[in-house]
Formats: sequence, structure tokens, C-alpha cells
Amino acid sequence: MSLKVEIWSDVVCPWCYIGKRRFEAALARFEHRDDVELVWRSFELDVSAPPSSDEQGSFAERLASKYGCSLAQAQEMIDTMTATAAQEGLDFRFDLARPGNTFDAHRLLHLALEHGRQDSLKERLDAATFTEGSPVSDHGALRALATQVGLPEADVDAVLSSGRYSDAVRGDEAQAREYGISGVPFFVIDGRYGISGAQRADAVLATLDQAWSERLPLAVVARQDSAPSCEGGSRAL
Repeated sequence: MSLKVEIWSDVVCPWCYIGKRRFEAALARFEHRDDVELVWRSFELDVSAPPSSDEQGSFAERLASKYGCSLAQAQEMIDTMTATAAQEGLDFRFDLARPGNTFDAHRLLHLALEHGRQDSLKERLDAATFTEGSPVSDHGALRALATQVGLPEADVDAVLSSGRYSDAVRGDEAQAREYGISGVPFFVIDGRYGISGAQRADAVLATLDQAWSERLPLAVVARQDSAPSCEGGSRAL
């Protein structure tokens, strides 16, 4: 029996990338890591965000505008986040980071899920956004990143030229609202345990251990011989 972990995240969320590394550190220490089913769920921090543009100001300016603080305070937040990321082995380049709408990136993550490449694409998108300054809305950039992790180019183009997986993205976001998720990253383990934010690896590991230990075994409500049934194997009728 596998343990399902669903992570609501956005590809322009720096704490989501930090949270991904901390989750991976916890998973590496989890005794039953081979039995974990990981699914990345869609969450747009700004559903109305326009396509990427070099004319939207620096990251510090955008941060100051969002939180109503001074540029100095925004830069202090950036410096703290950069230092925290470095502790997790990440090289954040906020001087390169570009804003944009992430809806199409999320649609491609659903395509990647079907191909068993979702975590690889999530990692590639996060790295491209925060270390390479890749535009998150640009179809050419998204196509290149998706094919780099092994997604068929024809399938990628089919998604980007249509509305495919739009319902899947909206479905994830609707589920987030049902759970009361207002910020990301947000981890849902076994459909019963929620972890809000980029928690330390020890806290994530403790929750994984608890969820595994409390998994409910199959409850048999009637004896097998109390009703007719078909048995597996080669026994003739």
C-alpha cells in the first residue's frame, strides 16, 4: 500500500522550491520512501498575472509593491530568502527572476504526470525560474524545458496550442480551496495530514512516519465464506 503525498505549489514561489528540497531531504530518510506516490498539484499565486515582461521592475520592486514595504525591507527579505535557499543547496538569482503567468506551466505538469516525468519537470521549471531567469509564460522556453526532461515535443506542442489540462489545473485549485489552502507550498499526506509552508525536513519526516504508522488496514466486514465469490488462480468453475 503506497502513501500518497500531494504538494500544492507554484513555479514562481521561492518557498515552494525550498520546500521541495526539504521534502526531498525528509523523503531520503523515510524508511518507506519507495512506497511514496508523489503528485504535484497546481496553485497559481496570481491567476491574473500577465505574461512575462522585462518592464515590470526588479524583484525587490515587485515585492515592495506586493507587501507595501520599502525597497530596503524588500531587499532584506530577498537576502534572507537567498541565504535560506543556499542552506538547501539552491542558488537563487532574484536579479534574473522574471514574473509571469504560470497557468501553461501547470498544464504541462499535468502532461508530465501522465508520462511519469512530473517531478523532473517541476524541478526543471523551478531551477529555470530561480537560477536561470527563464520566462515562465513563454511557450518557447516552456517547450524547451519540457522536452529536456523527456516529454514528447508533439505532446508538448499539442498542450501549448490548446486548452488541454485546463480543467485539471482548475480542479487542483478548487481542491485547494476546499482544503482551505491560501498559501504554498502545502503538503497533503495520505489525504489526512496537512503541512503548511516550507517546514524543516525533521518536521516533514515526523509527519510521514506518523501517516505511515496510522494507515488503516483493510476492514473486512464479512467473512470470506459468507457469500459466493470468484477466486484467483486456475481452479475450474
